[in-house]
Amino acid sequence: MSSSPTVTVSVTREFAAAPERVFDAWLDPAMIGKFMFGPQLRDEEVLHLQVDARMGGNFSFLVRRQGQEIDHVGQYRELDRPRRLVFTWGVSGSSADESVVSIEITATGTGSQLTLTHEMDSKWAEYASRTEAGWTKMLGALATAFA
Repeated sequence: MSSSPTVTVSVTREFAAAPERVFDAWLDPAMIGKFMFGPQLRDEEVLHLQVDARMGGNFSFLVRRQGQEIDHVGQYRELDRPRRLVFTWGVSGSSADESVVSIEITATGTGSQLTLTHEMDSKWAEYASRTEAGWTKMLGALATAFA
């Protein structure tokens, strides 16, 4: 990320699943296809969900929306199962607009709690509420996938 000011969006959600299951869902293409992308979330077709789940490994989540292909890409910066996951987030071809997503997972008496923090360049400030709504929707879909 650049040294310019950032905008931070944070979302917290409880899950009736162990921290290990919640953590692993973020690295499993089959689960990613249930809660992050696909027609159950929005009008889109998933073309591929590729994950190289290791430090420095990359991911590519390619979808087609309204006839346009969008490749969500990033690199894993931290993998501390089952507590913490950090990765960059951007769209292919726009690496200067890359942002960072951090996920913290803690055990609770009934499963786990996840806090997602998305830091992005301040030029994206007008999209903060849309970003928060998007992550909230995805975390809701993840909770449903565990049900």
